[in-house]
Amino acid sequence: MTTLDPTNRSSTSGTGAAILGNGTGDGPGPNVMAADTLTGNKLFTSDHEEIGKISAIMLDVPSGQIAYAVLASGGFLGMGGKLYAIPWSALILDTDEKCFRLDVTAEHVKNAPAFDKDHWPAMADEQWGSLLHRYYNRKPYWIATRAVTGNQPPAQ
Repeated sequence: MTTLDPTNRSSTSGTGAAILGNGTGDGPGPNVMAADTLTGNKLFTSDHEEIGKISAIMLDVPSGQIAYAVLASGGFLGMGGKLYAIPWSALILDTDEKCFRLDVTAEHVKNAPAFDKDHWPAMADEQWGSLLHRYYNRKPYWIATRAVTGNQPPAQ
């Protein structure tokens, strides 16, 4: 299993997932990839526990940025499992092992806010998003985007 070596991670603007490894493979990856090629990838924590698979990648439509990856964890045949939104910037794409890594423990993720497939949170709610980003010790993606583009949120 690949270890997290910060000297082998691509730098990002703080809003994207980091890339670990040397694999470039065939086609456009790893810097530009189709979202459906990343769904189904396993997610490993810093304590080397596989905690589930990426089930969806959530796009912030107005900014065009990836906001969250949704982790499916537990359950049997799609029933009873929990879903977790994870800030995209908290993820590390491991091109050598073809998986995602997260630099927190499995216990940290298990204690994160979770939801089920029939009761999703309002992911566009900045209060909800701010709490989630703080939980994973990440700057909210929309703050970094506004700093670069100068765009402000729509008036309420």
